[in-house]
Amino acid sequence: MASAPEGDPTTMFLNQLAREREEYALPPKLRVVGEQVIHQALEFLFPHFAAEVGGKAGDVADELAALRSLLTHALRLPEAHCADPDDVVARFFRNLPAIRETLLVDAQAICDGDPAAHSVDEVILAYPGFYATAVYRLAHQLQGCEVPLVPRVLTEIAHRDTGIDIHPGATIGASLAIDHGTGIVIGETAILGDRVKLYQGVTLGALSVEKRFAKTKRHPTIGDDVVIYANATILGGDTVIGEGSRIGGNVWLTKSVPAHSVVTPTARVESAVQTADELLDFNI
Repeated sequence: MASAPEGDPTTMFLNQLAREREEYALPPKLRVVGEQVIHQALEFLFPHFAAEVGGKAGDVADELAALRSLLTHALRLPEAHCADPDDVVARFFRNLPAIRETLLVDAQAICDGDPAAHSVDEVILAYPGFYATAVYRLAHQLQGCEVPLVPRVLTEIAHRDTGIDIHPGATIGASLAIDHGTGIVIGETAILGDRVKLYQGVTLGALSVEKRFAKTKRHPTIGDDVVIYANATILGGDTVIGEGSRIGGNVWLTKSVPAHSVVTPTARVESAVQTADELLDFNI
């Protein structure tokens, strides 16, 4: 079969794609390595994800060394734009014990708040909310080291796998409980306190997506012990949900509410309750 002439539109199109693929050959590598980092980190931190049961301290030390090597490799890829991979890796591993402890508290919170959960082991192994939270906490540590791309790749892999979209730049306290989780969105500058519980479809977003607001706080602040029910939307960097509040399903909020409020789907803020026992707390 005769080859197509050099000026043929199809040939020109294929040549263009070939040039672009050569120029941008590395980003797919970062996605692949990102998946490996997530898998190896969770396997190292929790026996639930390990390939084999049992072992000894030396085996775990080998896993640690392999994870360190893999993360270093990811950060040294040109598209990672990491100025000092060795320093970032050292800081990451110094904080790994604290990340694990926080994740165990997260798992316990999910188990305590969900009648369908039979054990913390079940939560760690099978709950997408825990998986997304785990990847977020790993990625957030890297985000704090000012690594621009790798953390986002990690959380987008979790987003793909769970339907839960947590930006690595968000600040989230201990004992986060994500129930069901599908469709949750937590924006880059959102701040969540301790013991926050989120149901499926919750959006903690920005009032405006204009690029000029990129360096500002665009997402809400959620106080301690707040529960936000399914499909509620809370928007704006100045919006603060006071501690102990309950935000009902399908609520749309762009203004702050005081502590211990109950907000109904009509966006009416009920009088603040007096005691924790009076706070509504449903399970779905």
